[in-house]
Amino acid sequence: MSAASDWSYPGERLGMPESGSGSIARPGRRIGALLIDYAAATVIATAFFGYDQFALPAEAGLTMFAPMMVFALLQVLFIPTIGGSPGHRILGMRLQLAGGGWVGLWRPIVRTLLLLVVIPAVVWDADQRGLHDKAAGTVLLRA
Repeated sequence: MSAASDWSYPGERLGMPESGSGSIARPGRRIGALLIDYAAATVIATAFFGYDQFALPAEAGLTMFAPMMVFALLQVLFIPTIGGSPGHRILGMRLQLAGGGWVGLWRPIVRTLLLLVVIPAVVWDADQRGLHDKAAGTVLLRA
């Protein structure tokens, strides 16, 4: 098969099955996991750093970035240890190298930094892999 249009489903050219365990995780699950992770990060950040709904950005300082920093920490800690973020695992997904295997320690950092920029995460290829996953050499699969 030579052209991208010759592939009939996401993940086929990576050797992944069309559905079930080991298939490419679809957007609904990905978005759900992102919401779970960010909600958890917000709760944790609020518990440790507080929250003042009336504070102006100049007064809030770094606390306004606390949920994002906690989100990044959750990603970097849990991806290499349990194979995905808490949201990924709750919704039945796992992150692995595109060729199979453990993601290691540096790939979650690269992936998370690009995820925080947002744009790489919303630009996908034919296999529904965001640019953050392509740069890290990872793929998000159904567990």
